[in-house]
Amino acid sequence: MKYFITTLLTAAITATLCYIIMVPEETEEVTATDIRAAQKLIAMDFDAQEIDTMLQDLNNNVERYQFMHAYRLKNEVLPALVFDPLPQGFVPDSNYITLQWNIPDDVALPANREEIAFYNIRQLASLIKNQKITSTELTKLYIDRIRQYDDTLHSVITITEDLAMRQAAKADEEISRGNYRGPLHGIPYGVKDLLAVEGYKTTWGSATHKDQTLDYTATVVKKLEVAGAVLIAKTTSGALARGDVWFGGTTKNPWDLEQGASGSSAGSASATAAGLVGFSIGTETMGSIVSPSTRCGASGLRPTFGRVSRNGVMTLSWSLDKVGPICRSAEDCAIVFDAINGLDEADKSTRTLPFNYDGEVDFSAIRFGFLEDYFEEDTVNINNDASLEKLRALGADMQAVSMPDSSALPVKVLSLIMYAEAGAAFDDLTRYNLDDAMVRQGEGARPNALRQSRFIPAVEYIMANRYRYQLIQEMEKLMEEVDVIVAPTRGFRQLLITNMTGHPVVVVPNGFDDEGHPQSITFVGKLYDEATILEVAKAYQEATEHDEQHPEYFINEANLTASK
Repeated sequence: MKYFITTLLTAAITATLCYIIMVPEETEEVTATDIRAAQKLIAMDFDAQEIDTMLQDLNNNVERYQFMHAYRLKNEVLPALVFDPLPQGFVPDSNYITLQWNIPDDVALPANREEIAFYNIRQLASLIKNQKITSTELTKLYIDRIRQYDDTLHSVITITEDLAMRQAAKADEEISRGNYRGPLHGIPYGVKDLLAVEGYKTTWGSATHKDQTLDYTATVVKKLEVAGAVLIAKTTSGALARGDVWFGGTTKNPWDLEQGASGSSAGSASATAAGLVGFSIGTETMGSIVSPSTRCGASGLRPTFGRVSRNGVMTLSWSLDKVGPICRSAEDCAIVFDAINGLDEADKSTRTLPFNYDGEVDFSAIRFGFLEDYFEEDTVNINNDASLEKLRALGADMQAVSMPDSSALPVKVLSLIMYAEAGAAFDDLTRYNLDDAMVRQGEGARPNALRQSRFIPAVEYIMANRYRYQLIQEMEKLMEEVDVIVAPTRGFRQLLITNMTGHPVVVVPNGFDDEGHPQSITFVGKLYDEATILEVAKAYQEATEHDEQHPEYFINEANLTASK
């Protein structure tokens, strides 16, 4: 068989974003029989004359495809098209206020230092700023807990100990000289292993990439370093950002070790809830912050699309991927978000816009909507009614509203966009059968999703994006009527719609089911208005105790260890 002439794959060439490989020059000719069979996959019905007429063009296209396939693109190469979630006429707020993170001075060290593992960011910041504990001591405490518990949780892929100890020592030295950077200074955290960190493996949770090292660091990690945070772990991701199964096992729910943590930011949510990190970074394309935060009883913020840079982050879907914090409270999410949001020239979807969070909220001044029909359909979350009553008690006047739905738009078909983009992002894995190495191979696994995406026509992908544009306009009409939408976390429709339109959501615990599993409630905000939903979530958490509950196994075991 003939082959295209290839360039030498020197180290310099393989380091570039595009390089040439060996691929077959000749392929079997497309016939009329092929077209008659294939048209069933695209819901078309061409007659014999039409098929005969297009035969030559289709064979010419195959040659073009083969020529394109002679080149391979790395995952980080961006498409020329950039998704913009702005509706027609939408003008983002441009008024900035100066954020003040008031760090208390009265936080004391507990008798059992293991309890510090569950302190929120402001409490940890108080201890560090007032030099009641050093960043080095706190870092060692969290790393020790990872070593003690992660054989059970499977929430961490790599402990970045050398980097962590250097960053902690630097934080201690700066703080001792009075150079305090802010509330994240000296606080250990974990980052989902989709984000590159130079000097460490970036595995994407997949056996296909388990030895991958990248010679750059994600923008979010760099921003957290500027804030003084200490990176101690790269947390697990379901393989290529799907589910909670990675090449080393299944990440567990700290509340029920027989249950997975849900995906794909499984490790970030599990490690945060179990007190293995001070906070964590996750990513979401279609529920990967919301779902594990709910399962593990954490608080998660999925920011507006384009608020946080994805530079240095594995691409699954260019128009849907988002990066956000998973923490122990909504206010912790606000502190972390303040450090990581903003323009990045390396990610053309990003913008710099105000984040005017002050932690205070007047419920009577906020127009609340709630998805009455979705709440009625959710028979699983037994805490929804109590959450709605608590919000009303806090002063929320909630009016029933409805999401744009399939009566006006074919909303459910929009998931084609995610599948098509993912198929392009991982073209190599499918084309060269590299996905055979992945652990999960069933119907719900990433390899199958990538394979079936090859049969989504480009025309249908573009049509879906046209309907998506209409959905954005319809969603804006709804958000002109309200400031915050209260929604049940369960139910794919709300998740699909808000991910497709790019709207921010905060998910926080709202109780437990009859078997002791955490449940949650969701607050949906206007585009670029993370501040309001975080303030509402903070007020809700201050009026309840759900965010103060921690998985007993990781508390009791710590106490037993400390007493030995």
